[in-house]
Amino acid sequence: MMNEYYREKYRLLGLKIAMYRKMRGLTQEQFAEKLGKSWSFISQIEANNGTTVKGVSLSTLFLIAEVLDVSVSKLLEDI
Repeated sequence: MMNEYYREKYRLLGLKIAMYRKMRGLTQEQFAEKLGKSWSFISQIEANNGTTVKGVSLSTLFLIAEVLDVSVSKLLEDI
């Protein structure tokens, strides 16, 4: 379980991931397939349901950045 202290930071990261995903024209399902993850995992990291906010490992963050063709630093900027 994630540290509640960082909940807002995880939420902001999820919103950034969603923004870049949409800029690339990918649905959650397409993005999940490229990552080898489930649609529900993407939904949780993007904080779409308002209650569940899921953190990601560094290896997953690196993969997300690669698939979205954006630097990890861009994803973490201003968080």
